[in-house]
Amino acid sequence: MLETILHSQPIDEKYIQVEYTDTVLLEKKKIKVKDIGIKTCELSHFFFEYATGFQIPTAYVKKDDKTILKFVNHKPFSFTVKILNRADKRIAKIFGLKEHSELKLPVFEFHYGEGKDTLISESHLISFDLCNQEDMKVILRISSKVNAVLKSFFDRRNEILSQLSCTFGKFEEKICLSGDFSPFGLKVYPKEENKKWFDPEKMNTPAEIKKYTDFLHNIVSPK
Repeated sequence: MLETILHSQPIDEKYIQVEYTDTVLLEKKKIKVKDIGIKTCELSHFFFEYATGFQIPTAYVKKDDKTILKFVNHKPFSFTVKILNRADKRIAKIFGLKEHSELKLPVFEFHYGEGKDTLISESHLISFDLCNQEDMKVILRISSKVNAVLKSFFDRRNEILSQLSCTFGKFEEKICLSGDFSPFGLKVYPKEENKKWFDPEKMNTPAEIKKYTDFLHNIVSPK
């Protein structure tokens, strides 16, 4: 499990603030990665703004500081939607494909809990009251649109969006995109050789995490 540690706190009944730290959880071990809080905050700010421009409903409100984003005080769903545009190691093994080969249609996976074995089915979500069928339809519809919008964004920059992870919440009974756009949820590959790129599947040290984060950050930063 590889993720940025966030600090979330309510401002009032309507809004919360999320602070992005330089601490990363790597297989239950906390490590420091210089400036990843600032850069993950900037990536999330950029892509939430970008998604909003395509009428995608989000919990995002604005950037409050270099490491802090403001959101509406939504109720988060306890699972993640992983969208795959290319075959990962598990899918490649099951279906006899070459790893990273392009899929005809995106695959939507649901993940719950921590660790490696988090994959669950839609029926698990319904059976354990983690989501109802109507909300699931909306979540999948939004996920599909987010994937299409971001896939096109990276394609125009000569990059390939291989995987994307999305989380969702509810605010005033409406589904909204929440969470973040971190280096651990966005798996991007260059179409052509790029010395600044680092394989996101192989991030195990602060230096490797920083290199891939910088690669993503450079894509969205003004030139």
